[in-house]
Order: sequence, then structure tokens, then C-alpha cells
Amino acid sequence: MIVLRSILFNIAFYLNLIAQMIVLTPVYFLLPRKKAYVIAKNWARSNHWLFAKIVGATFEIEGLENIPKDQGYIFAPKHQSFWDAYALLPWQDDPFYILKRELTWIPLFGWYLIKQRMVPVDRGARGKAMAAVMERAKAEMRSGRQLIIYPEGTRRPPGAPPEYKYGIARLYRDLQVPVLPVVMHPGLFWPRRKFLRYPGHFKVRILPPVPAGMDPDAFLAHLIDVMETASDKLLLETVEANPNLPLPPTAAARVAELRARHA
Repeated sequence: MIVLRSILFNIAFYLNLIAQMIVLTPVYFLLPRKKAYVIAKNWARSNHWLFAKIVGATFEIEGLENIPKDQGYIFAPKHQSFWDAYALLPWQDDPFYILKRELTWIPLFGWYLIKQRMVPVDRGARGKAMAAVMERAKAEMRSGRQLIIYPEGTRRPPGAPPEYKYGIARLYRDLQVPVLPVVMHPGLFWPRRKFLRYPGHFKVRILPPVPAGMDPDAFLAHLIDVMETASDKLLLETVEANPNLPLPPTAAARVAELRARHA
């Protein structure tokens, strides 16, 4: 049943993406930029519905009260799955990404990104090019937007040793805004590089924001400690709440280590 449900979900997911992008494109480009974001947010909500109804996977969010109000901030979630690339858009007012410029060259999809004023970057850029990217990010932040950045840079399997990049410390230093850490384990239910999707229930935990103004090195050390401590705790909770969930090797090893530590 898991294989069948996974196949059905993947088909429905991509059909939903293609259908909405084509059918709603005229509406999207006629609406003012910020109002047009509702289309992407509703697409995310429709994916949540498909995930729950076809796969049987549901989630809840804790800590919404920690989201800063009336100011820009850096949204820093754990990144394990394609799920978390879009899933929390409905709870962000006006988010943006710093992303590789090649994505803006994709027909239709790239036009969506450009309309939402995403900040493209040439990964090989140095000097003036990177300074221009930072100025764009500062301008978007001044308008009260939220920068979404994954502190580890790329998807990591649940339970894997952390690999935080220094880039978030530079952004924290230069943008002078709070950082909102977020931990979750959707990779247990929507594994990276696999088509299988697993039923169950998981939590997204939004932690208290780290205020602006810390030394960047001290900030990064603090962020890693806070996020990894919370992530380990949530990993144990998720596994205990879903006893029949098959665990990837990294998660199984980490859970065993944590249980031994607390025995």
C-alpha cells in the first residue's frame, strides 16, 4: 500500500503543480506582486491536503507565537526534504530566497520567481557581484520581508551530523535582523532522492528568535547548539510517536545514540 500510495501521490503532486501553474498563470501575472503570492501559498496548502489524503501524513506547527511581527527576519529551517522547500510558505507573510540565477531562466517557473523579486546569485560570483546581491537582500529586508535560508545549505538526511555553513552568520551580521530557527523531520516521511512517502504525524517546531547584534562567530555557535539540541529532542519524539516508521540509517543511529545517552 505504501508503494501504491507513493505512486499516486507523486502523480497527483506533479499534476497539481503543472495544472495550477498553467491555469492560474494569467491571474498570477495580473495581480500585484504580494497579492499574487496567495497562489503559491494555496498551492502549498493543496499539497498538504494531498499528502494527508493519499499518503496519510499530517503535521502540526508549534511556536507560531515566536514569529517576529512587523519586521524583516531570517527564517532558518532544517532542510531534509522537498517538502520543507514549500511547506511553510502559508505561514510567511512575504518571503524571498537568495537562489542560483539559473532557476530564473526556466520558462514559466523562472518568471514566477522574478515577479516575486527573488534574489538571484551566480554561485561563482565574487566581489562586486556578491555586494550587489547583499544590497538587493537588504532592500527586500527593509520592506519587511522574510529571507528563507537553510543553515546547512542543502538537504541533509534525518539524524545526520550537522554541517552548518558560515553563510548564515555573514547574512546575520550584514542584514542586522533576528534569525528564526526551525526544526522538523519531514525527511522521515518524504525522504530525499526517494519516491516512497510514509504515513504518520510529525511536528514543525519554531524556536524563539535569535536577536540581532551578536558577534557572528558566537551567533553561529549558539545557533548550532540551539537547533541541534531541539532537533535531537524532536527526532526522539517523532520516532516514539510513529513506532512503525522505517528509519534511514542516519536516523536509526542517532536515535540509538540519544537513547543510550539518556538511559
